Order: sequence, then C-alpha cells, then structure tokens
Amino acid sequence: MLVQPESALILVADDDPFIRHMLTRYLEHEGYQVVEAANGEAALDLYFCYLPDLVLLDALMPVVDGFEVCRRLQTIAESSLAPILMITGLEDEKSVDQAFEIGVVDYVTKPIHWAVLRQRVRRLILQHRLEIELREANRQLQQLTLMDSLTQVPNRRRFDEYILQEWGRAVREHLPLALIICDLDHFKPYNDHYGHQAGDRCLQQVAQTLNQCINRSADLLARYGGEEFAVILPNTTLEGATQISDRLVRQVRALALPHATSPSAATVTLSCGVASMLPMANHLPSDLVLIADQALYQAKAQGRNQSKAIYIVPPTAEHPCGVRH
Repeated sequence: MLVQPESALILVADDDPFIRHMLTRYLEHEGYQVVEAANGEAALDLYFCYLPDLVLLDALMPVVDGFEVCRRLQTIAESSLAPILMITGLEDEKSVDQAFEIGVVDYVTKPIHWAVLRQRVRRLILQHRLEIELREANRQLQQLTLMDSLTQVPNRRRFDEYILQEWGRAVREHLPLALIICDLDHFKPYNDHYGHQAGDRCLQQVAQTLNQCINRSADLLARYGGEEFAVILPNTTLEGATQISDRLVRQVRALALPHATSPSAATVTLSCGVASMLPMANHLPSDLVLIADQALYQAKAQGRNQSKAIYIVPPTAEHPCGVRH
C-alpha cells in the first residue's frame, strides 16, 4: 500500500525561516500539502485548524518549544494525535529520551539528511493512516457485537451494558430511571402457523416500529430475547414512561399484522410492563428489571394488548416493600 502524497497534509513548525522554507519546498516537491508555523503557539493553533497527517516539529523554539508543543498536543488530542517527527540539533541521550517520553514517534537531526527525511515522512504517514483504518474497523466490529443481527436494534449485551451505565449515572445525579419490557402476544402460535421466516419478518417490522417511537438519543430500545424487547429511559418518570409504553402498544396494533391463531386478537399485539424508580446505592439494576417483569405479567394476566406500570419508591412505613402499583 502506497501513500498518495498529494492527499497528505504536513504541519511544519520551525522558528528558523530558512529551514522552514527549505522543508516546505522539499515536501511540496514530494507532492505533500504544507502549512507553516513560525513558533509553538502558532503550531498548536494550526494543528487544530488543519488536523494534519504529520507534524514536523523543531525542538528548540522560543517561548513554547517543541517539547512543550508535543506535551500539549498529547493532552488535548490523545489517541487521534498525528505522528510527530522532531527535527533537532540535539543528539544527547537525555534530549532523545525526553522526546520519546512525551510522544515523539521519530526524529531527524540537523543538518537534515533529505533522503532519510523522505522515507521517514512516508512511513509515518502510512502508519498513521493504517492506525486510523484499524480503529475504525474495530469500532465497526464493536458495533456489530452490540447489535441484534435480525432486527438491527441493540442486543441483550448492549442492554446489560447500558442499564448498568445509566443506573450509575442516575445514582450520581439523583435522577429517575424507567424501563419498559415488551412482549409480543401469542408469538409461538404465530411462528407455528405462519412459519419462522414470517416470524422473523414480524420481529423486524415490530422492532422498526418500536424504534420509531423512541425519540431521545439517550433512550435505548434493545432486543431483550426471543420476542421480547426492552426500552431504557434515563431521567424519565413513571408518567412519561407510561405514555411511551402506551404509544408502543398502539403502534404495534396499528401495523395490523394478521394473527389468525391469536386467542385474543386478529392481529399481532404487544404487552408492556413499565417500571420507574429513583436508583439508590443499595439497589441494583436487576431490581428495576424484576419490577418491570412483574408489571408485564400483570398486563398479560389482564388480557394482553396493553401496558401496566409499577413505580418503586424508597421503603417507608406506608410502603414497607417500596412498591406502588
């Protein structure tokens, strides 16, 4: 794989105008785009303005030297930092060690050996681009491991991660957390009558419909298992979660998917259990899941195609078990 020089941008930072000019002319001749900085402060500003593929950085500059520029970039840019190639007249062991300790990936000494510089520039840009591609591939792979392949909504693993994350946030910020557990009514008879392919299509349509009912970016719909879905609603009261749950039931009903073997309706319907609580350190996310499951059981016991809600309150003399229907 060869780097295409014309697509790479290099930031050259050197307070010596002659060296800066020579570097720029040489790099442009090699086909790179170049931006110049006459001092450390300008280098920092230009870095975040242009986001270069490589930084050629003079070690010794007045006010803000190359070492300090590198330290600041490491602090601010972190993993996305472009490679820094330091140009220096310093060859002592202490200076070299200091350069690598603060994040410099390579260095060339003055006077500059142009053939060496050429190869190091190409190698570092190629390496940087490969690292970016690898990070993106890993990000996409991570996303795939958190998605349900059939319904294309987050899977149970993502649900478990997210409810734990939002539980901790709710404890710290003293905010309510709500959960809706949804279950398609009489789905086994549906699969037996229409076949598993039709069952898969049904799950896909329902997942898409439920996802369209979730408006806030912080809310999460996940496939909880089989024909069950779950919705995590951070900073949501029981009233707000119930409104969303009722909408989920209505929208699935509105799909009007035929269900000839349903004993309670002629179309596919949904039952939902809703729970909301103010998480505390002595509670667990599993407490919220358990109460939502109990609410779902009530919805099914009372005829399905509906939602039921339970609010968990801190235990008191009036409500010793902390549950209010």
